[in-house]
Amino acid sequence: MFNVVKAELRKMKRPSLTLVTFSIVAALSTLFTSLIFLRLGTSSNRPRGREMVQSVASMSKSDGGYYSFSLMGLFIGLIALTVFASQSSNEYTYGTLRNLLVRQPSRMKLLAGKFLAMTIFSALLTLVAAAVNISLSYLESSHGSVDTKLWMSSAAISGFLKTFGNMLLGTIGYGLVGMSLGIILKSPMSAISISLLWFMVLENILSAVLSSATKWLPGNALSAVSAGGAKIFSYQRGLVVSAVYLLIFGGAATVLFKRRDVAS
Repeated sequence: MFNVVKAELRKMKRPSLTLVTFSIVAALSTLFTSLIFLRLGTSSNRPRGREMVQSVASMSKSDGGYYSFSLMGLFIGLIALTVFASQSSNEYTYGTLRNLLVRQPSRMKLLAGKFLAMTIFSALLTLVAAAVNISLSYLESSHGSVDTKLWMSSAAISGFLKTFGNMLLGTIGYGLVGMSLGIILKSPMSAISISLLWFMVLENILSAVLSSATKWLPGNALSAVSAGGAKIFSYQRGLVVSAVYLLIFGGAATVLFKRRDVAS
């Protein structure tokens, strides 16, 4: 299985995937951080919240250094979803799955190796987003007169590690959805378009029309995991609901990958 992971990572190192994906993440990180510091309020008693304009005082707290990073869960997750979906379905599109199975006959080892490689890629993706956000936050803090002395405190480091872990967990969850749909549909275009349509459009419509369904939607659950809890979902509920959906999608994809005939 180690050889599968190494081969998959070598394939994912190609510039058309790595440079483009990391550039998109860096651009989004720059946009998020810049907007937050450009819209800094002056009131010291502004409530802390993702929907509020942040004040200089609130950004001077221990979580100010990674605050913009904590807002990017959905976007990093959707980027990971597209990568997982394309990498898992391209084997069917280009007919390379047969060749892979010749080198590694165990389909479960092949599937596990591909998943581990994509998980490593997700970790790097999340790390790049964190590095860009935090670096820009330090650069922008001087223009906004934000005090950064609490940003390297033990509370800040502990909070960042917790946020990073939750973000990575949510990102892998989004990626697993993409990987499952890529295997089930055998088409990167179909898997990516259906996923983006659901997470970015249909879930919002369902939440607006049928409020009782809000607490059962997979996107809300995964977002709650990435954010460490939300108004709609507690962190624990987000973990449970996400796990149920991932078991359903992942189980169906695993069965199909193991039993489906490889015609080309």
